Parts: sequence; C-alpha cells; structure tokens
Amino acid sequence: MTDRTLTEADLRLLAAAGGAAPSLHNSQPWRFRPATDRRGLLVYADESRAVPVADPDGRALHVSVGAALYNLRVAASHLGWSADVRLCPEPEEPELLAALDFTEAGPAESPELYGAIAQRHSSREPFANRDVPEAVLGVLIQAAAAENTQLAVLEEAEARRVMSLTAEAESRIAADVVRQAETRAWLRLEAPATDGIPAEALGPLDHDARVPMRSFSGRPPSPARPTQRFEALPQLALISTHGDRPVDWLRAGQALERVWLLATLHGVRASVLHQAVEWPETRWRLRDTAEGPGHVQMIVRLGYGPPGSPTPRRAVDEILDLSGTGSHAGGEG
Repeated sequence: MTDRTLTEADLRLLAAAGGAAPSLHNSQPWRFRPATDRRGLLVYADESRAVPVADPDGRALHVSVGAALYNLRVAASHLGWSADVRLCPEPEEPELLAALDFTEAGPAESPELYGAIAQRHSSREPFANRDVPEAVLGVLIQAAAAENTQLAVLEEAEARRVMSLTAEAESRIAADVVRQAETRAWLRLEAPATDGIPAEALGPLDHDARVPMRSFSGRPPSPARPTQRFEALPQLALISTHGDRPVDWLRAGQALERVWLLATLHGVRASVLHQAVEWPETRWRLRDTAEGPGHVQMIVRLGYGPPGSPTPRRAVDEILDLSGTGSHAGGEG
C-alpha cells in the first residue's frame, strides 16, 4: 500500500456518487464517514430517513444503501482506487452497514459506469413495445450474478403473474390510510427540495390500467395525474438472493445499481415496481417455485422510452461526516 490517502475532494466525490443512488421514495437513508487512516470509508444507515410502514424490517433501506455502496465502488475506480468491501462489519453497531478499504491496486469497475451515475433516473413513463435484446439482457444477468444475486428476466406468463401480484399490492396500499399518509409525506410538489419525489418525476398512470404503476398520491390521485397508454406487456426482471438477511439485502442493492448503470449505458430505461415486496404475503408469492428457494428483493421494469426526470439530492455536507474519524472493523463480506 502506498502513502496516498483520500483527500477531502476525493471524499466529496465519493459521497456525491453514493448519494446519487436510488432509494425507496427517494429517502436517501445513508451517511458516510472516512476511516481513521483516510484509506477507507464507512457507510451507515440513516435511520431518521427510514420508511417504517412500507419497510418495517429495513429491507428496502438496506437495498438502498447497497445501491449507494456500488456507486462508491464505481467512484473509487474513477479515482484510481480498488475497493475491498466488508458488509455489516460490526454486529454491535448495526447502523454501520459497510466498510470500504481502498488500495491503489487499480480500478476494478468499468470506467464508463462513473458517467452513468449522473444519467441514471427512474423512468415511470410508458416504454415502447420493443424487447431488450437478448445480448443486453445477458450482460445484465451476468452483472447481477457478479454480486452473488440472480436476475431472472420473466417470460409472458410469469410477467403477467407478477403484474397481478403488484396490482393486488397496489390496491392494498391504496386502501391503507396509514401507508398512504407515509407515501404522501415523501411527495415534494413544490420546489425546492433535497429529497422525496417531485411532481415531474411521478409519471403518468396507465390509461388501460394494465401496468400497475405506484399512485404515490392516492386513488383517485390528488393532485390529478395524467394517463397514457403503456406498453402492452412490460419486460420485467426479478432480483433475488439465496438468503434474506441484511447482508443479502445489501448485495441486492449493489446488484440493482450495477444492473441499472449498465442498462443506462445500453440506452435501456428502468423503474422499480416495489409494491408487491412491501407485503409479506405477496412477496412470498413472487417466488417461482420451479426455480427452487430464493427471496425476491426487487422487481425491475426494463424498456426503451424517455429517460425519466432527475430527483432532488441532499447536499454532500449533509451525508458526509468529516468532523471525526471512523475505525476499521472486521466482519462479513
């Protein structure tokens, strides 16, 4: 290891990249702190930004932090560092979700991915009736596998089954006043904002009610949202893990962001259909029993269409703690 350490500029670049990750309701539930020797970065959950009704066990929070973690890996490569990641390194400190140790062994991630961080947005717009090519899907499947997860691209029957479960979950959410209140609390209909979902990012609802997009503002929506005709059959993929522990959720988040950034480089848009994984019953039924045991962590809709609107981001000074130093810790990778 050389004597080089992370400068404040390096840390700010890393934090900005991590802070650009997707998260449930754009809650951005992460904090970053440099390690004592400035050759590492500690990644914490920000429990004050949890979404406890929709995510009571913190699964989605961990997935969100996992996505930020992958962005940190990409940004480290951009700076010429290689990152060794340890997940949940201190059992007695549950808010510390990951520790990254940096060396100058050389970049480990594709350099093009760093530029895709700023280009990646959730697109809740209609997609064209055009399938993503098998070659591109193969790249995305391999990307998920590299994070010790599985990306399963669904055939028609399975896609319709998953859409039916998503519609069922969306109806339950719409009828639950507590969940509706929590969702509305993350709407940001008046600028400026640093988190949450702005009006321009909501997207339309499906005119034919085939694609169960999240309402966000209730049913009927208030304020009213336009309707458009969506693709006849969405191209859906499931991200699954063998286990269902916090480390598995973090791996799923890294896989989600790795897949999403690669999709962005290939001109493929994506959005997440999260409703069915928010209810234990529908999440359990998402599994394809023919594929054996597994835990579905995310439903991803892929296709070609508008890129989606950017969502507001917290300032680096809010998510990067430079006031003290952290310590390296051992743990599970």
